Amino acid sequence: MKNGEWIIQEQSVGHAFGKQAPVFDQLYGPDKIVQYKRQRVREHVEQWIKPGSAILELNAGTGEDAVYFAKQGHRIHATDISAGMLEILAQKVTEQGLSAQVTHESCSYTNLESLNQQGPFDYIFSNFAGLNCTGSIEKVLSSFARLIKPGGFVTLVILPRFCLWETLLLFRGKFRTAFRRWAGKKGVKAKVEGVPFRCWYYNPSTIIRALENDFDKVAMEGLCTLVPPSYLEHFAEKHPRWFQRLIRWEHKFKSRCPWRSIGDYYIISLQRKQLT
Repeated sequence: MKNGEWIIQEQSVGHAFGKQAPVFDQLYGPDKIVQYKRQRVREHVEQWIKPGSAILELNAGTGEDAVYFAKQGHRIHATDISAGMLEILAQKVTEQGLSAQVTHESCSYTNLESLNQQGPFDYIFSNFAGLNCTGSIEKVLSSFARLIKPGGFVTLVILPRFCLWETLLLFRGKFRTAFRRWAGKKGVKAKVEGVPFRCWYYNPSTIIRALENDFDKVAMEGLCTLVPPSYLEHFAEKHPRWFQRLIRWEHKFKSRCPWRSIGDYYIISLQRKQLT
């Protein structure tokens, strides 16, 4: 994509999620599968994060994770491209008395060199596929080394190019959904609140390769490999026993091949190499 096209893409993403911001928490907050996903991601992060860490959060959205980690004693600089999302985040932070622990800034993750706060941070965190909204993920990842301390960690939650659940939709005649992740460099058309934009899908090898000079992979696990994606609405409510059974099975196999890379998402963590 040319520079002008990237500007239009980012404007579209910001506008789409800005329109959704006022209803985002009402739409997804009560959803049991979304709650399960958030819990899994937080448990993963808590394996690596040190007490009192300084966190740079990318695509922070309405601040659900920023508020959570602030209450755990961490300091978060939350960034997002959507002014609407940051407005909701700021309200939460003020209402819960967390202004000393959470700061926020409007910034695209493709332009992290312009951040007002350059760290260095102890942790970089990006949840729920925000990085899939760029076709230039290598540019984003190239900014990490100078923003994070040696020994610090990065945790990203990414949509891979193959999802078992989506591929199985082939047998229900949903061919477009079943094969949408196989799109090439031009990305896939997506739409939120009626606003169109594009998204891209990345295998773990793309992340590891882009960061291998400065980071070592420490963990990876699949998310919603056996538990269905949250867009299969009301599955947890309609099938509570199956939901709990699938959670147990997913927990058992989450870090094993191939389950760690064929879910709706994968969670990958890397550690900044120590200086020698």
